[in-house]
Amino acid sequence: MTPGQTVDDLFLLANANQAQSKNGPYWNITFQDATGSIDGKIWSPKSLEYPTLEPGQMARVKGFVESYRDKNQLKVDHMDLLETSHPDVDLADFLPTSSTPPEELMEAIEDLVTEHMKHKPWKIFCKRVLGNEEVRTKLLTAPGAKTVHHAYVGGLLEHSLQVARACMALCTVYPHLDRQTLLAGAIFHDLGKAWELSGGLANDYTDEGRLFGHIQIGMEKLEPFLKKSRHLDEDLKLHFKHLITSHHGEHEFGSPVRPKTPEAFVLHFADNMDAKLNIIDQAYADMDKTGAQWSPYMRFLERNVFRPTTTPDSSQKKNAKPENQCLLPLKA
Repeated sequence: MTPGQTVDDLFLLANANQAQSKNGPYWNITFQDATGSIDGKIWSPKSLEYPTLEPGQMARVKGFVESYRDKNQLKVDHMDLLETSHPDVDLADFLPTSSTPPEELMEAIEDLVTEHMKHKPWKIFCKRVLGNEEVRTKLLTAPGAKTVHHAYVGGLLEHSLQVARACMALCTVYPHLDRQTLLAGAIFHDLGKAWELSGGLANDYTDEGRLFGHIQIGMEKLEPFLKKSRHLDEDLKLHFKHLITSHHGEHEFGSPVRPKTPEAFVLHFADNMDAKLNIIDQAYADMDKTGAQWSPYMRFLERNVFRPTTTPDSSQKKNAKPENQCLLPLKA
């Protein structure tokens, strides 16, 4: 969307909250479809026609795009709410999805287990968790976050796979690391997010997610599998639990404990790195639409980001436009 563009289309209301200005109440809304999202406004007196609006509702929206503080927003002239069962509504059109199908992401994670898990109890544990019907169903649709990074169907699997790959690469650089315990921690560090977030159209925090958070939920989901793993040494289980509970790094970032082993530090930094690179990837995708070199100010990174000129690759076709792609190939 570009400033001045008129809009007449279907959207999902990803967020909706009412605020007050000197001219009366107005609505702040985030409109979403599978291609992305845009913030919007319904100003008074038009806002009075909508006494209540809820995330997850569908709407046909008429209005135009304007620029506010270097960011596009949608000014709504008229909006009709629709039921999700309406014949014009195909839910797949409104849920952003990983560029790699979730089934392929799951297969890639299972390939990592096959390749790196040489200790049979670790391999059995990982395959038992990934093969559990409830866990597998949740993982195949779970987003990686509500809004910040990997906030789309398959986002949790994509993030877990990238963190696991980064950890395995660092094990090659630092061979003293416990590769197998680290891999188990990387694969399951965010498992609780599959229950912390509802996913689906609204993708909001569940009651369980608000009350406990994904770290505690993840530990509760993993504990029955750990108890069944009688041949897995208790010291390995203890270290694995530490990786899960310390991966946020610092108390102010929601970590119950701080990393206290080399593997815990590696997991924390790999997790943080992948989240930030995904945020930058999304910013670059928006910048591609306008040709900008600088992004707007990004609150979660506390800075603008810049797209630098990349070094030419002689193996690429001359004058070919370089692509930004943080995702590693699925197959080596």
